[in-house]
Amino acid sequence: MFISDVHLGSKAAKAVFLIDFLRHHEAETIYLVGDIVDGWRLRRSWHWPQSHNDVVQKLLRHARKGTKIIYIAGNHDEFLRMFQGVHFGGIVVADRAIHKAADGKSYLVIHGDQFDMVVHNARWLAYLGDKAYDMAIMVNRMVTRLRQWLGMPYWSFSSWAKVKVKKAVNFIGSFQDVLADEARRSDVDGVICGHIHHAAIEDFGDVRYVNTGDWVESCTAVVEHFDGSMEIVHWPQAIARPVRRKPLRVPAEMEEAIGKAA
Repeated sequence: MFISDVHLGSKAAKAVFLIDFLRHHEAETIYLVGDIVDGWRLRRSWHWPQSHNDVVQKLLRHARKGTKIIYIAGNHDEFLRMFQGVHFGGIVVADRAIHKAADGKSYLVIHGDQFDMVVHNARWLAYLGDKAYDMAIMVNRMVTRLRQWLGMPYWSFSSWAKVKVKKAVNFIGSFQDVLADEARRSDVDGVICGHIHHAAIEDFGDVRYVNTGDWVESCTAVVEHFDGSMEIVHWPQAIARPVRRKPLRVPAEMEEAIGKAA
């Protein structure tokens, strides 16, 4: 399974939806493809409700049961890049990884922010865009509440607006091209990434581009089947069921890293 852009620590994170998804899906290997923890938000103000603890606890439980979990650091959780190779309760941190699929194809697994020129060349613009994104998510929450009140299923206004804006569409296309080129330079068959919150599985010539989406707007993950085929799974609602919570036992190293982000 490939999961990215959960943004734990932000009010927009659909943590309850992700917990429900993890209850219904298991895998031999789980890749956390960046921005799982939102250090940018945590530095501005601390927000860490029980549901965010529950996500961490659920992942640690998977690791204790033998699931291999690889955490690829992103730009919002870039503080973890100083811990490459370190294990947090069975979860190993890396900047990138090569995944060998069941059909023999190899994939570069990377968050993707390294190829976002806005993030690297105009940091202030990235933070400004982050503020604008917060506003879009606020509108998204209002639309969601209205649709729930009307008995309608979840629908992401911010995701819809993003793909309707020409510049955003052009940016997505450019991002996909650049990541496909990086896969060719890495001599692999495809790339699996996150960062732009737009789930997709597309072929760019000889390279397969896979984006996991996010758990802020679209609530999507990518799963690999036993024949090596990839599928986007959309989990737009949480099935109500009682939750028996146990005290969260976060590894000391992870607690220290999260503290530094704040």
